[in-house]
Amino acid sequence: MRFKLNAMKKDIPILKVEDLAIAVVPRQESDEDHDMFWDSYLINLKDEPIKSVLVNSRGYGEIDGEQRRTSTMRYFWEEIGPLEIVKIEPVQKEVLCLANEYWVSFSFNDYLYDKKYVFVPGSLEEIHFTEIPFLDRKGVMIR
Repeated sequence: MRFKLNAMKKDIPILKVEDLAIAVVPRQESDEDHDMFWDSYLINLKDEPIKSVLVNSRGYGEIDGEQRRTSTMRYFWEEIGPLEIVKIEPVQKEVLCLANEYWVSFSFNDYLYDKKYVFVPGSLEEIHFTEIPFLDRKGVMIR
């Protein structure tokens, strides 16, 4: 039995990721290592939980004229509740000048979603800060 790939592709709905954000936030001055690290967060802005959440993170780019890459890290949560924020990872200040990429996959209403969030070099500067929901702190957020 043969299937037509093109006919099958057009039958697959492509749903857009909505109400999900990644934020990168400097640590508070009261934190012991505030001068060395920032933190990244995943924010579920939906009124319902998301399930089987997988986040791949990596950094890449140039530092002092030399190509650099960070390790690829993977994080998993069975469920992230509605209107909930979870900490993904600490981010060393020295790699903030690289492109910092977060690839998020999750299940919602029996559909598997995925989206890539990239903080390009220069985007993690104070001029781009906004208020981060649920944290009451400022940082850079991509929806």
